Amino acid sequence: MFKKTEKESASVDRRILESQFGEAIRAVAVSLKAGYSVENAFIQSGRDMGRQYGEDSLIYREMESIRRGLVINISLEDMLVDLGSRSGCDSIRDFAGVFSISKRSGGNMVHTIEASTETIYLMIETRQEMATALSGRKMEQKIMKAMPFGILAYVGISSPGYFDALYANPGGILLMTGLLIVYLTAYVLGDRILESLEEG
Repeated sequence: MFKKTEKESASVDRRILESQFGEAIRAVAVSLKAGYSVENAFIQSGRDMGRQYGEDSLIYREMESIRRGLVINISLEDMLVDLGSRSGCDSIRDFAGVFSISKRSGGNMVHTIEASTETIYLMIETRQEMATALSGRKMEQKIMKAMPFGILAYVGISSPGYFDALYANPGGILLMTGLLIVYLTAYVLGDRILESLEEG
C-alpha cells in the first residue's frame, strides 16, 4: 500500500473534521432545545463527541479547545472563526460567519444551527459523491499509466527483436524519445488535473 503524501493526509483530515463537525453542531442544537445556553451547549457537545469518536478524535480536540477558551472568556464566535480558518473547511468557515451574525443580531440560534447542519450534510454528501467519482478516475489513470509499459513488455517477450527497427537507428530513437516526452507530459498533467479536482 502506498503511503499518503502530506497533502493527501491533510485532505483526509479536513473531510473527517468536516463530517464530525456536522455531528457536533447537531448535538449543539439538541442541547439548545433542552434549554442550555449556547456556550454550555458547545461544552456538552464536546463531551458527546468524546464519547462518540474518542478523545483522540479531531473534533473532540477542537471542541475541548473551545471549552478551554470559554473558561478564560474568549468569545465563542472568535474561536469558531479561528477553527474555520485553521481547518480549511468551507462549511465550518461559513457556519462561523452565520453563527456570528445570528448571535450578534439576537437571532434564533436553534433554527440557525439546524439549518447550518443540514447545509453541511448536503455539502458532505456532494463531496462524497465527487470523491467516489474521482476514485474511479484515479483507478483509470493508474491503468492508463501502466498500459504502455505492459504493451511494450508483452510485445518484447512475445516477439523478440520487434522493436529493433525503432531503437537501432537515430530516427527510431528520436521518435521514441518524443513519445516518451509526450507520455511524461500526459502523466504530469493527469496528476495535476486530479489534484485540482480534489482541492476544488
